[in-house]
Amino acid sequence: MIAILNTLINGLLLGGIYAITAVGLSLQYGVARILNIAHGEYIMVGAFITWMLHTATGINPLLCLIAVGPILFVVGYLVQLFLFKTLKDKSPSPAAFEGSSMLLAFGTLFVIQSIAIFIWGRNVEGYSFMAYSVYLGDLRFSANRLVILVFAVIICCLFYLFLAHTRIGKAIRAASQDPEAAGLMGVKINRMLAICFALGAMMAGFAGMLISLAYPINTTMGMQYTIIAIIVVVLGGLGSIPGSLVGGFLLGIFGSIVSNYEPGLTLAAYYLLFMILLLIKPSGIFGR
Repeated sequence: MIAILNTLINGLLLGGIYAITAVGLSLQYGVARILNIAHGEYIMVGAFITWMLHTATGINPLLCLIAVGPILFVVGYLVQLFLFKTLKDKSPSPAAFEGSSMLLAFGTLFVIQSIAIFIWGRNVEGYSFMAYSVYLGDLRFSANRLVILVFAVIICCLFYLFLAHTRIGKAIRAASQDPEAAGLMGVKINRMLAICFALGAMMAGFAGMLISLAYPINTTMGMQYTIIAIIVVVLGGLGSIPGSLVGGFLLGIFGSIVSNYEPGLTLAAYYLLFMILLLIKPSGIFGR
């Protein structure tokens, strides 16, 4: 019984990372219709900015949210404005734009990765933060992963409240549901799409910051987290923020169960789950 509870707890702790990893990608695809294959590179950049600030100044890595968020927001805004908007204007149809944007995202993936390698190199980096265990009876919690879970849930909930109850959030949702009608009602569609992509990049930066608290990082780590984010988004439902939260925790528990039997098969199990989902329920749990 204790072993089962530990497995579930580890799955929930891992699920917090997966959830916040996927939220930004879900927003970008659900609103801007961009399947951002470079999503993991924004996560990597957020992780390295945190590592750099912490090791250079000794600042608490959790406070790096203040720097990581605005930096990734600006980068995402500029990428959407100068690259994806230009591509959309020149695409003959929305379907053509979706296909072309994926190719463009592949290009940005390699550009960001190459710049990161030039700045930070290829070495595996990391730092120690709350690297101890917390016990509740016979149950063992990893302190830094517990912090990641708490912050991931808080950030995702605040983000959902922002989308649901603020003027900009409502404009973003309107632009995703019916861009033409929203434009006629005064919503500046191109601006909302740029903000939407920037918010997705910002959430990826937050995910990178949290990942760096407990895991080693390197400049080629991005694709792994992109794949995980895509699986979570498909599991929860394309474009659904609550779906990304639920999907992240479900995938975390699934990964923890598989890891208990054979850690080397975890990523393969994720791929298998992804293929089964596409065949049985491609719309996901909360998808339309």
